[in-house]
Amino acid sequence: MQTQKMSRIVVTPVYGLRPPRFELYRIQERINKIRALKLLEQNRKTEKPEDFIIYDESDSDDEAELLKQGNSASYNFVDFVRHREYQTARHIVVSPEYGNRHILTHELFKENPINLGHVNKVFCSQWLSDRQVVFGTKCNKLMVYDVQTRKLDQIPSLISRSELPNSNEQSSGIHSVQLNPSKTLLATGAKNTCDIAVYRLPTLDPVCVGENGHKDWVFDACWLDDEFLVSGSRDTKLALWRITEDVLEAKSETPTHKTILPVVLKDCRNAQKIRAISFNQANQEFAALSSNGFIHVFDAQTFKQEMSRKLPSSQENVCMAVQCSRSVYAIGCKSYTLLLDTRTLQAVKKISSRYSGCGIRSASFQGDILTVGTGLGLVMFYDLIAGKYLESSINSSRTVILKVSKGYVFPDEEYMDIVQHVKYVPTIYTHCYDATGMRLFTAGGPLPATLTGNYAGLWQ
Repeated sequence: MQTQKMSRIVVTPVYGLRPPRFELYRIQERINKIRALKLLEQNRKTEKPEDFIIYDESDSDDEAELLKQGNSASYNFVDFVRHREYQTARHIVVSPEYGNRHILTHELFKENPINLGHVNKVFCSQWLSDRQVVFGTKCNKLMVYDVQTRKLDQIPSLISRSELPNSNEQSSGIHSVQLNPSKTLLATGAKNTCDIAVYRLPTLDPVCVGENGHKDWVFDACWLDDEFLVSGSRDTKLALWRITEDVLEAKSETPTHKTILPVVLKDCRNAQKIRAISFNQANQEFAALSSNGFIHVFDAQTFKQEMSRKLPSSQENVCMAVQCSRSVYAIGCKSYTLLLDTRTLQAVKKISSRYSGCGIRSASFQGDILTVGTGLGLVMFYDLIAGKYLESSINSSRTVILKVSKGYVFPDEEYMDIVQHVKYVPTIYTHCYDATGMRLFTAGGPLPATLTGNYAGLWQ
């Protein structure tokens, strides 16, 4: 098992050939330890050998790095703070996920339930800043929650030219909210959920509506850069939108918005209902997940479909996340989370949900930790480094799990029939970390489509 280091400082001497406290035997001890661990791993025999293996680093690379660094590398956080103050270190980094991992393993997260009132099912969410969270609901509301004042504000939905002001047709809810890389624009669903709405940040002034792209509900979207956006719909089509400078510079005293058309509109071959889209910046490609159990990869620069692959499970593939540094896609299925190699789309690992019939409804990466929200009101954490669920430092016999509060379900006859036979728990349709990883927003609602209700909570 690899150890998680909080910081790393490499000091380059300004005088002399070797840094202070240089001792060759310490380097040799570390090299011997690495060789012994590698040899032990190679000799380990499993009952069922893996069909697909990823090699992160070679032995020679590890040893060369150690010899290059000598004894000049320190993983002491006190050294990190001291050298940062004195500005004496040339290479100084701190692990951005250390705080998040420490909070989880020491079970420090505490839930603060959020009262959303008469809102139906939160489907998507993103942090706008260190104090604001934006989320979309099934009742087609775009809401902003202030974590300090605990105030909720509703952002008016944008109406396309072809839609009547009082029309309620095609209203299936907002399934996606996405910020562009520079966090200057927010893309989400319009009043007509076949269209795309773009807002300016941080003011949330309307910018434009993208129409005539889809004929069915838009389930997801992703930004390729600050200017181009891809959306996927139940009509199996992918649309490429471009928010140009001309659209952004159009300002007036009264908030208004323009209308744009898709730059490219393409059918996703061998797909049924596009459910999720993720942009892989490392490979300059984006992947689309369809409800018939296929993953499809497109070249982000040419918008050409490169490959499709049938997944092991075709049941309830509804969410997807990408970890670029480890070249892994995570796909939430009915009973497990599937890890795929982004280069070959080969299955790397099936991560069992550990709870029968829970269903994986949301997934995200925070460094090397995969966070999944389930249909049983549980949030689970999988450690990619250790290859298992994150273990508690308080009690090593259990894994780290967050159990959410019940939320709220509007009382009706059907709900009363359900609660008499089954204990109700909300489904975690969405979750998101803030920039520090120290706070987690979780939200959702009842799983049955006929039930109306909501859940939201802030963990900090």
